[in-house]
Amino acid sequence: MEKIPQKTKPFDTKRSIQNADKASGSKKSAIFFEGKEYKWNTGIEKVETIRAGIPYGSIEEISKRLNNPIKSVLQILGIPQTTYNKKKSEHLLLESRESELIMLIQELIDFGLEVFNNEEEKFQRWLKKPNISLGGNSPESMLDTVTGINEVRYSLNRLEFGNLA
Repeated sequence: MEKIPQKTKPFDTKRSIQNADKASGSKKSAIFFEGKEYKWNTGIEKVETIRAGIPYGSIEEISKRLNNPIKSVLQILGIPQTTYNKKKSEHLLLESRESELIMLIQELIDFGLEVFNNEEEKFQRWLKKPNISLGGNSPESMLDTVTGINEVRYSLNRLEFGNLA
């Protein structure tokens, strides 16, 4: 019996990425700043959002969510107060580094509130206390770098599952 060759389809990269995202359990993510939704389904879309920038007004949102003055959030981001005032009044967008930090902090706050069963006061206290798993640093003091934010997330993961955090 002779085998009939089957016609093969060319590799579909886009479909492959979508299938990988589904398999890894990725979910749609979104954040809201100044009444606008910034959303992404994949890491690539998140990178595009970061590169495009988010508004300077998002700093106020993070300030409220962290229960810290805007001045301390500006220190985390390394932005002078005068630059912030000028660019916010002109409705400009943050650079990619600052956009990424803001987005990661926003996601971290959402995750932290989830871990603390939406008990905002407890989560706020936890953010400010020195933490053994963070080398004696407070979680809040680690938010100025991507690596620091990741360490705080790992600490929240451990806390969620009852480990040292």
